[in-house]
Amino acid sequence: MSARERFHNVDGMNNFNTLQWPLIIGLGAFALIRPLVRVVEHQLGADMGVAAPIILTVLISVVWVAVVGFSKARHPVLTLLFTGLIYAVLSIILSGILSPILDGRLEGPLANPIAIVPVLLINAAWGLAAGGLALLTQRLRGVKSADPKELP
Repeated sequence: MSARERFHNVDGMNNFNTLQWPLIIGLGAFALIRPLVRVVEHQLGADMGVAAPIILTVLISVVWVAVVGFSKARHPVLTLLFTGLIYAVLSIILSGILSPILDGRLEGPLANPIAIVPVLLINAAWGLAAGGLALLTQRLRGVKSADPKELP
């Protein structure tokens, strides 16, 4: 048996291949509203306070959980885990593009590469928590998981 045949049957690879990538990328891109609001706030010289980022995070989480929880996404936990990671990568890229334009110098995780890992981990945890809530929402609706091992 070749290595390719052995690895093709590895648990999880089938899950990875059946994820709804357009949904994941779309939800990750939707979450960019959070840093974009911060950019607009900074450019306008406005101060929306400490509550604004928290409220935006909660609203984004509600959208993620609702979209995945009220759909028949086969792997809600993995879907939102990868959504969090996609958001992290997109926000790092956005920071790398906008900070030199707006501030005249590179700031954010790309300016301090050691910060990239925590950004990925925090957003993966955010996606994982939202994925757990989406899975719970699906279960309460009577939707069965495609993978019985996905239940926490």
